[in-house]
Amino acid sequence: MPELDFRSIVTLVDRALAEDIGAGDVTSESIVPRDLEATGEFIAKEDGILAGLLVARLVFERISKKVKLAAKKRDGAAVKSGDVIATVRGPARAILAGERLSLNFLQRLSGIATTTRRYVDAVKGYCAAIMDTRKTTPGWRALEKYAVRVGGAVNHRIGLYDMVLIKDNHIEVAEARWPGEDAVGKAVGACRKRHPGLRVEVEAQDMNQVREAVLAEPDTIMLDNLSPDEMRRAIALIRRLSRSLGRKPPLTEASGGITLETVRAVAATGVDRISIGALTHSVKALDICLTIKTKQ
Repeated sequence: MPELDFRSIVTLVDRALAEDIGAGDVTSESIVPRDLEATGEFIAKEDGILAGLLVARLVFERISKKVKLAAKKRDGAAVKSGDVIATVRGPARAILAGERLSLNFLQRLSGIATTTRRYVDAVKGYCAAIMDTRKTTPGWRALEKYAVRVGGAVNHRIGLYDMVLIKDNHIEVAEARWPGEDAVGKAVGACRKRHPGLRVEVEAQDMNQVREAVLAEPDTIMLDNLSPDEMRRAIALIRRLSRSLGRKPPLTEASGGITLETVRAVAATGVDRISIGALTHSVKALDICLTIKTKQ
């Protein structure tokens, strides 16, 4: 999985700064003397997993090179309420201009890492890997998937270009294109012919679709919105049918409405991977504040 592209993060931060500061911070420019120096502390107000310090530092650097952020914790560290995460010092105007945006990045990314770690911890003892989805904030995908990795999970595909995923709507189109034929198999074959180096995954929502998916020979079968009992039966069918065909069984992935309360039962079915959109699309930000003091 590719690491963060620094240039793309700079572009994102610059756009966010332009959106927030615009023509200038009219409040600070009216109240705060240009030469006033200040210090500040980023403080955790609840327990969680930290992510996003690089971006918080970058926010201040893009405003003023005179602002220095010193990390007291590292991304991936467990923080407790009251812990000092980082300190910042420099011109008060610049610190105030970057306060909200640096917190926006730090709180959201730490929230993703924290939620992800809870899911990872919930399935300990089972082989299932926790994965994210494409349900990310537009423009933030690289950062949000980075935060998922910080939380201890695995990234699914980055976009539409790096893996084939034949979902229900694709199958609907395939059945219209190849009526009366093995539509799923035809779809897998077409994808492999056009993109021979990419992994192929097929979604299945019932036992009939599971059988069709196995016959199509994908690398992975996504078991979508099945109960744990249905999933267990589906996995047994996949293994049994694959053996009868003399093939190695494809990987299995559980998806659809999985929560912290249900994820362990899903992992107990023997599924290989569990993809969870909630890691990024509806996560609660970690409560972090920045307290600022002017130098006396």
